[in-house]
Formats: sequence, structure tokens, C-alpha cells
Amino acid sequence: MNDRYDAGHGGDQGEQYELVGYDEYGRPVYRPVAPQQAPQQQYDPYAQQQGYGYDPYATGSRQPAPPYDPYGTGQQQSVPSYDPYAGGGPQGGAPAQPYDPYGQTAASGQQPRVAEQTAYIPQQAGPATPTEDTAPPSRPERDYHTEQFAFVEEADGDPEDVIDWLNFTENRTERREEAKRRARSRLIALVVVLALVAVGGVGYLWYAGKLPGLSTSHSKTGTATAAGAQNRDVIVVHLHNTKKGGTATALLVDNTTTKQGTTVLLPNSLAVTDEDGTSTTLAKSVDEDGSSGTRDALDTVLGTNIEGTWRLDTPYLQNLVDLVGNIEIDTNADVPDPDAKKKGTAPLVHKGSDQTLSGKMAVAYATYRASGEAQNAQLERFGQVMQGVLRKMSSDPTAATTTVQTLAQILDPSLTDKDLGTFLAKLADLAKGGDYKTALLPVQGDGTLSAQAAASVVKDVLGGTAKSPDQGSAVRVYVENASGVKDDTEKARVVLLNGGFTFLGGGTATPTATSKVVYTDAADKQNAIEVAKTLGLPTSSVVKGKTASNADVSVTLGQDYKPSSS
Repeated sequence: MNDRYDAGHGGDQGEQYELVGYDEYGRPVYRPVAPQQAPQQQYDPYAQQQGYGYDPYATGSRQPAPPYDPYGTGQQQSVPSYDPYAGGGPQGGAPAQPYDPYGQTAASGQQPRVAEQTAYIPQQAGPATPTEDTAPPSRPERDYHTEQFAFVEEADGDPEDVIDWLNFTENRTERREEAKRRARSRLIALVVVLALVAVGGVGYLWYAGKLPGLSTSHSKTGTATAAGAQNRDVIVVHLHNTKKGGTATALLVDNTTTKQGTTVLLPNSLAVTDEDGTSTTLAKSVDEDGSSGTRDALDTVLGTNIEGTWRLDTPYLQNLVDLVGNIEIDTNADVPDPDAKKKGTAPLVHKGSDQTLSGKMAVAYATYRASGEAQNAQLERFGQVMQGVLRKMSSDPTAATTTVQTLAQILDPSLTDKDLGTFLAKLADLAKGGDYKTALLPVQGDGTLSAQAAASVVKDVLGGTAKSPDQGSAVRVYVENASGVKDDTEKARVVLLNGGFTFLGGGTATPTATSKVVYTDAADKQNAIEVAKTLGLPTSSVVKGKTASNADVSVTLGQDYKPSSS
């Protein structure tokens, strides 16, 4: 190694070399040149040491070390030192010639090879092809192909496939986000619904008075106070039959708290107290005491607060039905034409469901009472007609008021056209929405209210307190039917109740030709005479005798009894 280093740096100061190229390992190749000037004395740090530049034969003279011959050619060349930063040639004086990678400047003939440098020089890409003189023997040619240096990045697939993939991933991400949003929305909605259900349940328990520690004063049906605390608007309507006589009475109730409407039918036999404090019937109160007295009497017995009275004569009812455009109701009987002159004429109103009634037909149906029927049957037909009218009435207060004004009625002073129109419009809205019903007030035989009436109608619907007159305040009349006609009992009952008497049914007896009216106490003689007149019997039928134990006057209806049409 030292010999090669010394040869490359000029072991023989008399020879000069120039760089002619590099071999395939990147080592410089030199060739000797003629000296142009005397060589300069060079400092040799190893000159005093044996083993470097020494004379192996001890001749005493220094001989240059033979150059390294990697191919074993036998040629020996000295390798001058090479200073890549000196700007000149190898040590020894003459500047180096320019780099000739193809050896064009090299002399022909076999060129000497130089020893390899101690530093490794990386192989340069694409070495220059040396000339024939400088090329090493049996040097293999390298075959470089263009694809070995092809660094241009080519797409692995179709760009549209890439775009589709990006769209797919983007859409999938959006779908996932949308699914998450929907899930959150559903969760929130579920929480809200559960909260509302919980609040509603607690509210219902509170309203029903079922929460622990709370009183039942808030219960909807628990106490009269709770029912009475609800707000109700009430008016009373009296239907007057101007042709046959008689009346039918009903209360129209608008419960603004529960949003419910009701028609409460009041039997004519309902016992009330007149202005003088005397017990009488509803029918007699309407005929004798008029609107104001009857309204006060009803407020007393039912515990209500009636705001006004609507007198509806049959001609006005006919006009009202025609104005609203007829009504549709389910009829329960065939009603004959009251104006028919011949028997066997087809009925004016046919029995059946969804029957369309004109004004005339509605009046005939509302006032119809078949032979042997109780007054309540006719009263219920009147209730059907009223509910049918409300379903056809306009829900607009202005339009309903116009309808009332068109009737040209003379109303009760406390009830104006506007007030009645607005009230009917509210009930019409409830009737159209299915929040309307009709209820019959149960009345006992003596005209007093039963416990059922007090619980189901007076308390729940009217929010009042039942207070029937004392039973001893009206004359109690015991009636036994011996006329042989079953309906005579009912007709007598109606007549007596309408006359202000308390009716006590005695059933039927063996038919007899003459009727009798019996009293026991002399104080009751005048009452017996009034009973006979009420029934249409002669005063000669009044006799003193033994009456029923619970009656003031006893009546036996004979075959001479001719009931009135009222």
C-alpha cells in the first residue's frame, strides 16, 4: 500500500505524469510526460524511514516502488500524488491536462495502470467509453435501457375509477353523518315525548286528586265543588206549540272548561217552587210565571245560573231549520202530516237513520207524541232536532247572529241577538266536532229529582246541587185507572203534573162507568175540586171518603173520563 501511494506521488522525481481518465472503478489513470523543468525538491516525511521507498537489494540507491498492477500485466508505473484541490497536476511540477473521459488525448499503445487510491470513489453513472489503447482487457460492456431510468409516475388505474372511489367514500361518510344526525334527532324526540308523557301523567294524577298527600278537591268527579268550579254558560229554551198547545223545555250548556256542550232535557213534571213559594210543575210555571219566574225556579231546584231565556215558538223553529238548510237526524217514529185531511196519507216524516228534515218536518217530529207515549218521548225528539240544528248552524259568531236576526224574534231582554248568536256559534262548533251530547234529567213520579239525577246530570253536567221542593208542599193525588184504556193513566199524570199536583200511580182497576174524586179532610175538599177541574171531570164527581194513605186526594178514572190533548 505504501508503495502504491509513493508511486502515485512521484517516487522518481525525474518522471512526470498527466491524468488521462478513470477506470471502471473510478480510479485515475495517468501517463508519463516529458519533464519541462527541473523538479522541485519535495519534502518526503518518510524518506528517513526504511520500508517506504527503500532499496530491497541494499544497493544504496533509492528506486521507485513499482506501481500496482491489478491485471498482472507486468508493466510497472509510478503513480504520482494527486492533489484534487491544488488546481494543477500531480506532484512533480507539470500541471495536469484537462479531463478526457474518452482518452482522446492518450497516446496509442498499451497504457500503464495506476495503483488504486486509499479513498473509495463512488461509481459514476454512465462511464465514458475508453479508447482501445486505454480500455482494460475483457471489460464487459453494460447495456442500459431506458425503462431502468423511467421515473415518471404513471397512474395505476383509470382516473374515473379514482373519482368514483372518492365519491363513494365521500357519500358513505355523508350517509354516516346523516344517520348520526337522524339518530340524535330521534333520541331527542323520544326524550321530549317521554317528558311530556311524564308531565301529563303527573298532571292527570294531580287533577284526579290521586297524588299522595293531596286532597281530592281537584278531582274531576270527586266533589261538587270541583264540578262547580268549572265555567259553564247556560240558557234555557222553551218550545211552544202554537197549534196544539203545550211546551217543551231544555237547557243548552256550554262548558268552556272541558270544551263540552250538552242539551239537558227537562220533563214538564219537574217539581219547582213558584214565586209565592208554592210547589208547582215546570209546565205550569212556564204557562203562568213566564220566562223570568221559571228561570229563577230552575236555578233554585238545580243550583244553576241561567243567563237567559230563549222562547222558540214552532213557527220560528220551522224558519230556523229552513235557514240553516235542513237537518239530518235519525228518526225513531213515523210522523203523520198534521195538515193531512184524509186518513191513510203517507207520513210526513219516515222512521230511519240519516233522515233529511225540512222546517215543517222538523217541527212535526219535535212536537210528535204517539198515543200512550210519555211526555219524555216527545221531549227527546225535540232534543234531536235541536242538536241537528246546531250541527248545521254556522260556527262563525257574526254569521250565526245574522241567522238569529233573520228570525225576527222578540227575545228575552237579558238575551240579545248578538249574545244568542255568539252562544249558538260556540255550541255549533262543539256539535260539529263531536263534543256535544243530549241528556235527559231523571225525575221521579212525584216530580222530585232522584239520586241518579243529582249525581249524573245536576252535579256533573250542570255543576249544581239538587234541591227539590219538600214533598208535602204540593197536593198529592193518587190515581187508579178504571176506564179500560191503558193510556188514560199517563195522560192523567201529565195533566195533573202540569197542574202543579204530585202524581201517585195506583195502577189499574175493574172498569167502571163513573169517575170519582175522593177527599178525607175538609181542608182538602177544595183541592179535590181543583183536581176534578184539572182532569176535566164534573164537580159532582167530588165526594168525601177514604183516600190512599199517602195521598191528599184519590181519583178513580171511569169510562166517562175524556183526557185532554195537552
